Amino acid sequence: MEQDYTLQVVQAYQAASKGTLADRMGITIVEASAECVVGTMPVAGNIQPYGLLHGGASCVLAETLGSLASALHAGPDRITVGIEISATHHRAATDGLVTGVTSLLYGGRTVTTHEIVITNEAGRRVCTSRLTCMLMDRVPNRVPKAAPGGDSG
Repeated sequence: MEQDYTLQVVQAYQAASKGTLADRMGITIVEASAECVVGTMPVAGNIQPYGLLHGGASCVLAETLGSLASALHAGPDRITVGIEISATHHRAATDGLVTGVTSLLYGGRTVTTHEIVITNEAGRRVCTSRLTCMLMDRVPNRVPKAAPGGDSG
């Protein structure tokens, strides 16, 4: 049953992501569960003027993956919105793909906190991010219709 729900949420996320920031940045979900979401993003097209991966792009990858993990934790008929994100940028990435891996640090009824570690193709840490999301019940006519579980990023 949980696996069916996970598949349903990931498919809804992918359908709802067309034309969004995550889609434009080339983020791809590789693996997903409430405990761990893994995704990739190309460095090309997501750089700053010096040719390095933009720190904001790392934050978008982190919030995308953490929000999806939070939505999976929240369960059906609940939404999740990001309320805090932090990022430490350890080293530059100049090409290839970066991979983000979430780890659930805390999963409660109203709040989740995830650590997202972003690495380059050599497996070296590029960024460590922490995302906190608030979980809420859907409120008819007050919350925009979104993919199951919602998404803040």
